[in-house]
Amino acid sequence: MPRISESVIAEELSRIVELLRKATSGLNRSGLGEAYRIAHASELPARTLQRRLERLVVEGTVRPEGEGRRTVYRLKDEAGESLTSGAIPKLSARGVRLRALVSRPTEERGSVGYDIEWLRAYTPAKTWYLSTADRAELRAVGITPDDDRPGGTFARDILSRLLIDLSWSSSRLEGNTYTRLDTQNLLEFGQKAEGKDASETQMILNHKTAIEYIVDAASEDEIRPTTILSIHALLSENLLDDPSEEGRLRERPVEIIGSSYMPTAIPQLIAEAFHRIVETLNAIPDPFEQALFSMAHLAYLQPFIDVNKRTSRLVANLCLIRANMCPLSFVGADEKEYLLGTLAVYEHRRTELLRDFFLGVYKQSASKYKVVKNSVPTPDPIRLRYREQLREAVHGTVKAGETPGAKLAQDCAVRLEVADADSARFQELVMELLLNLNEGSAARYGLRPSEFRAWSEQVRSPRP
Repeated sequence: MPRISESVIAEELSRIVELLRKATSGLNRSGLGEAYRIAHASELPARTLQRRLERLVVEGTVRPEGEGRRTVYRLKDEAGESLTSGAIPKLSARGVRLRALVSRPTEERGSVGYDIEWLRAYTPAKTWYLSTADRAELRAVGITPDDDRPGGTFARDILSRLLIDLSWSSSRLEGNTYTRLDTQNLLEFGQKAEGKDASETQMILNHKTAIEYIVDAASEDEIRPTTILSIHALLSENLLDDPSEEGRLRERPVEIIGSSYMPTAIPQLIAEAFHRIVETLNAIPDPFEQALFSMAHLAYLQPFIDVNKRTSRLVANLCLIRANMCPLSFVGADEKEYLLGTLAVYEHRRTELLRDFFLGVYKQSASKYKVVKNSVPTPDPIRLRYREQLREAVHGTVKAGETPGAKLAQDCAVRLEVADADSARFQELVMELLLNLNEGSAARYGLRPSEFRAWSEQVRSPRP
């Protein structure tokens, strides 16, 4: 029996999700099968339907309720476990007061500007936005078996899941309307969601590239200013009116819609504060404090013309990934609560409300990724050992407009000095990666979608 392609499976999963979205009270397996037959004039065998439902349950898209034949399947966002808007986090007393202050109409909140003294007053290991108890609790839920291994080890093991989760959820916090399944189809199969603006697709792809970058950068001995500039450049590619502002500190004013806060427009002050943020970040001894510090101060400074909060969220993850802690996916995060926490930073220079948000979403992320890690198969040792050489082989082949073939793979193995004992498997992997390359996965190899399309049209024949 021929193997069903992933594109067919993805289409079946998408159809099932859409049927469950319309059935607000959920469907049992037989009801779902009947609905599928009516909607698509085709039968989905019972065992196939069960496998698709099991996959959606494991991915966290669907929740089963009940047992045996009485089991009803519902989308989590319609079962009280929202994938598009999370529950309000448990708030501290200070968080409650701050939430009330920043929830008032904008005209009732006094105008404020940037105050670099707030940054200067922060002393690493003496100033803490997270209490000792907070940090201990976060470490207890976030620590992984890889905590004493090179930075990025744990993130690489769960990378395929992290790319989808974080690309989707971080984009959603910016108003992106891609669903998680849309995001998965784009990143794994290069399938763009119908009816979506091109900027939404670009935002998802940019996140994927930037996440791969921070996982690679996690092994470096410190976070450098150029690291953060690079993260911004990757996140903002093709999304700014002026491409020269990708990865560059801003030199003109910006406004925060819906806030009484006005960031500084003085280039010298922006540069001074930015470098002080990086210096302070590296001196903070706790990765969770680093993460919250970066989310607060990078957003507060607004060092770039746009894409500041996205950058701050990925820098926060870089801090966690460097320490091999579970990353922060923001899945289930409530957009409003995140905005209110950030507004409290903007207008009051207070982090308690953002801290309450951070504590809640991190615990949710950490519990999920520990389960994911336990289900991850053992990585191919050759692919792991020659990760950079494989990336170079794919990147160079596409850039040169070369056609995949046995001779090309052999030449790559020789040129990149692959050991004789590993050469055969390396050549197989080169061919496998090239033949399965798509517009979504091309970003992993430092390629723009346009570069992939040009290469594909030039050298690739239609696949069966």
